[in-house]
Amino acid sequence: MTAATVSALTFVPSNSTPPRNLGLRESTDLSAGPCCTPCRLRELCLPHGRKAQDIVCMNELIHDRKHIKRGQSLYCEGDPFHSFYAVCTGFFKSNLHLEDGREQVTGFHMMGELMGQDGIGSGKYTSGAIALEDSEVYELPYAQLVNMSRTMGSVLPHFHRMMSREIVREHGMMLLLGSMRAEQRLAVFLLNLSQRFTARGYSPSEFNLRMSREEIGSYLGMKVETVCRMLLKLQRDGRIGVQHRQVRIFDMAGLRTITA
Repeated sequence: MTAATVSALTFVPSNSTPPRNLGLRESTDLSAGPCCTPCRLRELCLPHGRKAQDIVCMNELIHDRKHIKRGQSLYCEGDPFHSFYAVCTGFFKSNLHLEDGREQVTGFHMMGELMGQDGIGSGKYTSGAIALEDSEVYELPYAQLVNMSRTMGSVLPHFHRMMSREIVREHGMMLLLGSMRAEQRLAVFLLNLSQRFTARGYSPSEFNLRMSREEIGSYLGMKVETVCRMLLKLQRDGRIGVQHRQVRIFDMAGLRTITA
């Protein structure tokens, strides 16, 4: 797998340095309305330097901040589609259920990422979203977004670009599952998390896994025993250190070499 393909699995904002002001409002008065817009949502709100009135319009769109407890569903597979959701804090998994009743994890979502785009075509969410820890999201009603695009012509094209990035990531994951051995899959998964945490201002080499070994295995197409065995192998080789859900990457270059 090439470095470009590995990179395609990760959303990296155009400015990898976390923005100092994450609020919707440019003023210092954050007492009214939402005031904690994640990086990817900020990219939507301020494409190419929006005017103050446009920022106010976006404030009206992002009207509902939801608190989702660990293990609680934000929406379920098959529910009617009505909104996108931007992760403000916390971590989610997207999942669907197979005919034999097993769960298939289709993705993980962290602060600054959007969920729910899979419902546009069919009018129903094709996968569910479950919080892996206590989390908060902003709801963006789709109908209101479409109406707003009539006065803010850059909104929908900007959303389309964002969704295109998600398609690229999913394509990269298909390549991963179809052409890589177990150790490579896990290495790419850890590199992917490292890049995403780095883009949000966190440590690239030390982070907690919000998901279980079983959920990682479901996502990567591996048995849980294989996930545990590969983590142990990477630890024995000096690439990483693992203690429960805490991961430390000691040899970033070595992980990249594994994926080559």
